[in-house]
Amino acid sequence: MKAISLFSGAGGMDIGIRQAGFEVLSDIEIDEHCISTLRAAANREQINTKIIHADIKKINPNDLMSDLKIESKELDLLFGGPPCQSFSLAGKQLGLCDVRGPLLFEIVRFAAIIQPKVILLEQVKGLLSSKGENNNRGEVFEKFLTMLEDIGYTPKWRVVIAADFGIPQLRERLFVVATRGRNGFYFPGRTHAPIEECGGLFSFAPYVGSGIALNGLGEPAPKIRGQTIYDREDSHVDVTPERDRERIAKVPEGSYLAAQVHLGEELRRGLSPKDTTKYLRLHRNRPSNTLRCGEIFYHPTENRYLTPREYMRIHGYPDNYYLKGPIRSRTGTVRNLDQHRQIANSVPPPLARILGTQIADYLDE
Repeated sequence: MKAISLFSGAGGMDIGIRQAGFEVLSDIEIDEHCISTLRAAANREQINTKIIHADIKKINPNDLMSDLKIESKELDLLFGGPPCQSFSLAGKQLGLCDVRGPLLFEIVRFAAIIQPKVILLEQVKGLLSSKGENNNRGEVFEKFLTMLEDIGYTPKWRVVIAADFGIPQLRERLFVVATRGRNGFYFPGRTHAPIEECGGLFSFAPYVGSGIALNGLGEPAPKIRGQTIYDREDSHVDVTPERDRERIAKVPEGSYLAAQVHLGEELRRGLSPKDTTKYLRLHRNRPSNTLRCGEIFYHPTENRYLTPREYMRIHGYPDNYYLKGPIRSRTGTVRNLDQHRQIANSVPPPLARILGTQIADYLDE
């Protein structure tokens, strides 16, 4: 089975789609650090994937098909996760007014010409309520579905929680699966649930805690002042400034800084009691909150922030998958995507594998 990846990022969805039995013919990505990660993975695993570093708006799908030597309607799967910041509930929700918003429709432009058998899209659930030109809730998503139908596809969609499939993260994302013609695809049923929902009529396994994912990594390397590029392939680098360790030490496992009302304002950074997801310390026996780009969560038991490798563990990346690009300091910035952001922006590979396997079964039938 053949597939093409759009908005490939660090390759999280690629990993799972390959594990489901697909050959990924091409990756298209604009971020230079993600491109370095994708190239390193392709070289190490000897994968024959054409990696294209370009603005997707400037790529002609006809030229891409010619380059990959495929004809219209031959491709099995077109997949990708366009930038989500314009629709994220945690952001400004500018929708199509954000320059990144219209990138959602690029997957339709490619599908109209390539005519794959199946389209797989990942997005934040905020897309479901995003307002369009007429300022109506849900208008952008409705337009997207209509555009798919206009080119001959029947879409189905579901908001999926990663923890429901054994991934130690309460990550909610919208997935759309559109098939050419009628749609006989079914989303897979959950396999895991909170402990209080286990042992009843449905035989669910309990949610996986973050402690299982983080176990066995050992001590991280210290962050070197002023350094952003590291040669360590494991990306296990501690970015915690020394002045933050005192603050982190005051937060109990599974709690967050704003709840520590007994601390002074200087330590609580002026947070309000509503800031329940900021400066959060993970709990070993519970799934992590959704990994975020700007803020890094506290380690469950150590007085530091999570390392990029620990992000990868929580996301379900294999340990032999290596990131390229800078590791920013806790308060620093770097050009384009640093290693923490590469992971936070990506689809957990095990979830991509589960969805990819379900699509492969559909194609087989």
